[in-house]
Amino acid sequence: MITLRNLHKSFGSQKVLNGLDLDIPEGKITAIIGPSGEGKSVLLKHLIGLLQPDSGTVEVDGESIVALRRSELNRIREKFGMLFQNVALFDSMTVFENVAFPLEEKTALSKEEILCRVLSALEDVGLKNVENKFPDELSGGMKKRVGLARAVVLNPRIILFDEPTTGLDPIIKRTIHQLIKDTHAKFGFTAVIVSHEIPEIFDVAQHVAMLFRGKILQFGTSDDIKNSTDPAISQFISGSLDGPIQMV
Repeated sequence: MITLRNLHKSFGSQKVLNGLDLDIPEGKITAIIGPSGEGKSVLLKHLIGLLQPDSGTVEVDGESIVALRRSELNRIREKFGMLFQNVALFDSMTVFENVAFPLEEKTALSKEEILCRVLSALEDVGLKNVENKFPDELSGGMKKRVGLARAVVLNPRIILFDEPTTGLDPIIKRTIHQLIKDTHAKFGFTAVIVSHEIPEIFDVAQHVAMLFRGKILQFGTSDDIKNSTDPAISQFISGSLDGPIQMV
């Protein structure tokens, strides 16, 4: 469904993506892991056209999205939902208004239909009777749930998760991970998760891509990555990838 070929991206003299290739399987949960500063979030933004590569291709359903005009790119983006690292809720809007926002912006549904869809989405993420609260009345975990409800309310085919458990305590992290798995099982969307949560993410993702030095070092199942003999991967998983890679 999503194909990246020979992707290059630099910011000034800093090379972030360096000939990256990746095929993201349809209908599965794929995690992108790697050390801090390797460009995982930069890669995620290329998938939805928030960033354009210096060279290379990004294809969604066989269609290149590189250099599309705004109207054409918006058509592609309708296939996506996104849960941002900071959730990005509108503080001046209630929970209901936040979740309803994409429905009001992108559909011609009636108020009654929007009400039904929003309450259903909130129930899907385990939230009831919070629709009239404002974001500052919610815990961090509840905000993540509201963000996920907003991401799924349009029934997108693809959902991007940028560090969905950042800033949460271990118990809430496990809850959010399980919620992602449960929501995926119900709706069957393609999920791409950028995560630093090692080893927890291996229990969430069906496929894992290790990003290192601008390229995908290895792509495979969670077990493939956990059992990898590549020194960079084994050092990263063990938490010892702080300095130069020790080649063995």
